[in-house]
Amino acid sequence: MSVLLVVLLAGLGPLLLAEALLARFELMTYAARWRTPATALPPGMPYARGAEPDRPPAAYLVYLDGIGKRRFRDTRDGGKLVRAVIEGAPELRVLGQVLPYSPLADPLADRPVWTWLRHRAGLLLFLHNVMQIFIAADRRYRPLYNRAVGSQIAAQLRHAGYEPDCGIPVVLLGYSGGAQLALGAVEEIWSRLRVPLWLITLGGFHNGANDLTHAEHVDQLTSGADWIERTSTRLFPQRWRSWRWSGWNRARRDGKIAVHRLDPATHVGPLSYISPSALLPDGRSHLDRTTAEVIRLVRHGPLSDSARSGPK
Repeated sequence: MSVLLVVLLAGLGPLLLAEALLARFELMTYAARWRTPATALPPGMPYARGAEPDRPPAAYLVYLDGIGKRRFRDTRDGGKLVRAVIEGAPELRVLGQVLPYSPLADPLADRPVWTWLRHRAGLLLFLHNVMQIFIAADRRYRPLYNRAVGSQIAAQLRHAGYEPDCGIPVVLLGYSGGAQLALGAVEEIWSRLRVPLWLITLGGFHNGANDLTHAEHVDQLTSGADWIERTSTRLFPQRWRSWRWSGWNRARRDGKIAVHRLDPATHVGPLSYISPSALLPDGRSHLDRTTAEVIRLVRHGPLSDSARSGPK
């Protein structure tokens, strides 16, 4: 077993180093303005789905996928979660095309070299997004990465019809590593749009360091069987209760964080939060329950009468 581990690390080590350098290079390209982040979507792709654009929606929901996100269209589950939310809550306008793992909003799967690699070393695409998460969590790069993702989300919201200071709530739904990027984007989105922001993390893998002053509330969807999310609570000191002044723990003391259990769902695999085949005792699938819980939280949070009194 130890020999196998050494071989595995020896093989992955250079790949992880290369991915770390590539992730930093893209962020530095953004910072130096050598390339302008993309704002337009592919022809025929709407900036939002759900509520019709001819009248204001009850809220906007921005879905930030996990590390499987490699192109504009939803990839982790074929878009099932986004479609289920749209069908169950037609009053929402939903954005599922944001690319949080690219400061330049450049689809990884559409880059020529990655297209070639996808057919020969598909693991590299996942490693790339994994390294982007750790770059986003690194205190040296975090402010810049947060600004890049936050500005991308704000631009997409504007394209989808959002007007600054309109008071319509925006919900950021972050799955897995998408939670790190959703939490980090709060300040930039708020500064650009002055928007009531609500967050939902689903199996959220994040470091707990980001300032949540301008977040109205955070709902944490988790499960005792989700060892990946549990790893982040142990890996990052800012998630420890002893790290009292981290952004996460300040928000916890302010009563902004509520935990909701989705046992026995796992992070990924056939029993995951978004599995359409894993069934609960009441006959619903894990996907059905997760969708219902997301919609319930939106309707009892940002869409409640008390939250619709206008921007704060």
